[in-house]
Amino acid sequence: MERIIAIFGPGLLGGSLALAVQQRIPGAKLRLWARRENAEAGIRSRGIQADFFTDAAAAAEGASLIILCTPVETMATLAEQITQGQLADDCLITDVGSVKGSVVRALHPILGSRFIGSHPMAGSEKTGIEVARADLFQNATCLLTPIGAENAELPRLKNFWQALGCRVLQMSPEEHDEKVARISHLPHMMAAVTTLAALRTDLSAVACVANGFRDTTRVAGGDPGLWTGIALENRPALTAQLRAAADTLTELLEILDKPDEEELRRFLAEAQSLRRTVPAAVS
Repeated sequence: MERIIAIFGPGLLGGSLALAVQQRIPGAKLRLWARRENAEAGIRSRGIQADFFTDAAAAAEGASLIILCTPVETMATLAEQITQGQLADDCLITDVGSVKGSVVRALHPILGSRFIGSHPMAGSEKTGIEVARADLFQNATCLLTPIGAENAELPRLKNFWQALGCRVLQMSPEEHDEKVARISHLPHMMAAVTTLAALRTDLSAVACVANGFRDTTRVAGGDPGLWTGIALENRPALTAQLRAAADTLTELLEILDKPDEEELRRFLAEAQSLRRTVPAAVS
């Protein structure tokens, strides 16, 4: 397995990766990079045994696996800094970004074939290393997005994610962005829309909230800065899905305007049937 694993960005995902590697790949030597020196205290408080760096090139030097866990819009600049160091001959670089098309287009010219995109479908509306946990990736799906011909390092990357408990799927960056817009980015924006529509003009309604509202809007509690970057980076796919959602909402409004009880029942039954195809969460 990997000799030196360097994780760039000790937030929820980076911190969880460090905890998972420490637990599941005990022979690996860990490094953690952060922009600020004061991040080290949070890392140590979680019991993570890793060498700490604020110099990107130094953190990357000699590492056999580098994982970028920073916001997607910062990855190209970070990649440039990484290449200033002496990279190991077997150095494989990946990321955990929620968008792949723009990331691959930005990073591949800098890092070449040593870069393969990853997106573990795991996370939380909460952020920061204080909420990181070693089992975050257990039973999660990880999407890998190699480009061009089959990359010789792809099996190695698959093995890494599988060692952390992931089920691995492979697809193009473009397919990734379309699918993730449907099942991750659209739900986040719809949760934000539902929260605003429900509470913006009557905050006192929050006193009546029950689990249906909590479940439907949970992800709207996510970091606005992070989700602004994701939405803008995946804007074409996301706007297409939002337009489809707007059409569906118009369909519902037209049914209610009639009103047509049977048509409304069919509308809700179709949603129920599709929802039942969603696999249950595995703890």
